[in-house]
Amino acid sequence: MATLDDDEIAAATVGEPQPYGVRVVVEEYNSAWPNWYGEEETAIRAALGDVALRIEHTGSTSVPGLAAKALIDILLLVPEAADETAYLPALEAAGYVLRVRQPGWYQHRCLVRRVDNGAPWDVNLHVLSPESGAPEIERILAFRDRLHTHEDDRASYERVKRELAQREWQSVQHYANAKSAVIEEILGRALPG
Repeated sequence: MATLDDDEIAAATVGEPQPYGVRVVVEEYNSAWPNWYGEEETAIRAALGDVALRIEHTGSTSVPGLAAKALIDILLLVPEAADETAYLPALEAAGYVLRVRQPGWYQHRCLVRRVDNGAPWDVNLHVLSPESGAPEIERILAFRDRLHTHEDDRASYERVKRELAQREWQSVQHYANAKSAVIEEILGRALPG
């Protein structure tokens, strides 16, 4: 849930930056999304075995009833995200492509699968480690869980997403950045202290 400026986006991007350049499409909740996640989780576990310490469906598609982009966000915890040799080759063999490397931000990595490249649906696979990524892991799961249990926050978040989807964005990160105020507001209610 990091907010990145254009220079940070460029620095974190693996490969050529791909401008989004179209409107974000926010769809009504699709009851197939949990099944899509389930198939991804099975593939990740098969690829990584015990290296996959924890796998969680996160993001808007993990919240029943919440409108979202049809993109499955997954949180994968591995022993050490910086040790790409321990997990990256197996995930690449399973069809994922490394697109984001952020060593200065909890050693975060993001791999993707895209319909445009033959995947059955779009996926963002966020890789963190329990120790180095602990603060962000807590935020991701607290936000998801808050949306699961608080209809008012879910409705507020959906309203902002729908409003932002009416604009054209240079990149998907710019859209994500624009959601940060409402996310922080909801996290303020979700996290203790």
